[in-house]
Amino acid sequence: MADMVEVVIDSIRVHLMAPNRVVVLKQVNTERFLTIWVGPYEAEAITVALQEVEMMRPLTHDLLKNVFTAFNARLVRVEIVNVQENTFYGNIVAEVDGREVHVDSRPSDAIAIAVRAHVPIFVHNKVMDDAGMTPDQDIVETSAPPKREPPAPLSEEASDRLSVFKDFIDKLDMDDTDKDKPASDST
Repeated sequence: MADMVEVVIDSIRVHLMAPNRVVVLKQVNTERFLTIWVGPYEAEAITVALQEVEMMRPLTHDLLKNVFTAFNARLVRVEIVNVQENTFYGNIVAEVDGREVHVDSRPSDAIAIAVRAHVPIFVHNKVMDDAGMTPDQDIVETSAPPKREPPAPLSEEASDRLSVFKDFIDKLDMDDTDKDKPASDST
């Protein structure tokens, strides 16, 4: 296991333009991250387990965890062992009768099981080297906000089109809005 690093789930993010989700894994004790695209159902399965939501009936990942338990297989860890052409490969590692068994798995399913079984998640160093990210250390923070250029002047046509909004705002009676507010208690 010397060629593996432990990670924890940092977050699950939504892509606004696609139905997919991103699981962000953070390497333990350092600022290195690995992002893995997963489907919405897999993301939901991980989220449900992270939030420890009780379901009336076992979901697929709960069922699989229960099958391991029924066969006296102790879940040890899950691993993300390879990445090829943006496809990640994983393993569920269990101990059965004193020997270690590796079960091929999609990383999203392995992570969903890891959360349920409370076992660690490991990533092969080569995967982290190839696909991991470290936040940019070169960004210099300044105390002064960046300079903003004044907006370009409006054309006469644009000014005419916006005048209807100015007329509307000018006609608003802001004194009437105070009548609807409840009186504050000043004790």
